[in-house]
Amino acid sequence: MLNLIFLLLMGSALAYISKFNLAPISVNLGYYVISNVPLFYVIVGSLLIGLVISFLMQLLKNISNAFILRSKKKEIKTSQEEILELTKRVHQLELENEKLKHTDAEISDPNAL
Repeated sequence: MLNLIFLLLMGSALAYISKFNLAPISVNLGYYVISNVPLFYVIVGSLLIGLVISFLMQLLKNISNAFILRSKKKEIKTSQEEILELTKRVHQLELENEKLKHTDAEISDPNAL
């Protein structure tokens, strides 16, 4: 609904601008010359070209950010896997440490056979 209201307002503004800018002009595009183009068409055309260029620039930025996020997610995943492996190794070493503590107690027992 908000989009519809926005489009109606923009259409009304463009209609108001077109009412006062109907003077024919010549447009030079490098070696090409287009004559008798209403000024309103030039205004709307430049607005649309600007919107398309800004959209393309934003699209390129979003694609770049997607690749950056993808690489960061891979780094996080490998880091989490490394943390998991290190946690398992710490647990194994703690078990070995407990086994060594218990075997040392049995060896150092003076009453042992």
